[in-house]
Amino acid sequence: MAYKVNFKEVETVGVESSPVAEALAGLRANEARYFWNKYKFEYVTFPADEKAELVTWLEKLLREERDLTFSSKILEVAVYESDSLYWPEFYYENGMVINVLYEKIAAAEGKKPKRAVGIKLSAGMGIPDELEGKFKFARQKSKLAGEVRGSFFVLKQEWL
Repeated sequence: MAYKVNFKEVETVGVESSPVAEALAGLRANEARYFWNKYKFEYVTFPADEKAELVTWLEKLLREERDLTFSSKILEVAVYESDSLYWPEFYYENGMVINVLYEKIAAAEGKKPKRAVGIKLSAGMGIPDELEGKFKFARQKSKLAGEVRGSFFVLKQEWL
């Protein structure tokens, strides 16, 4: 069942099984606030089993781009899409969030479109074994999410 994320108050709906549910819900609320402020988009998440095709797409992308396979399961999926941008986000049970920022067309003439995978770690969770030593994480403070650690990598292949 779809859930419209409240970005004024942190609610753990849909992520209760996470050991860092409160922090993950805060990170999700932080993302919802970003998408509302930037795009006036009402951020809705769906249970991963309702977006199985998209989960399979992400798993293939991570495997082929960086040989990454995660043991933690995906709980929820959110998708922002416009004429020029495709931006799905995946919420993992361990507290990690992975998003794929995929510009469909270049924003400016002569530039390559932005295409990258972002990785965010909720406050209170360790770096997953699958990422240990492979990425450096920057820290960012958020009122809703506390301290968030993030990293990214640029996509090499076409995925849409």
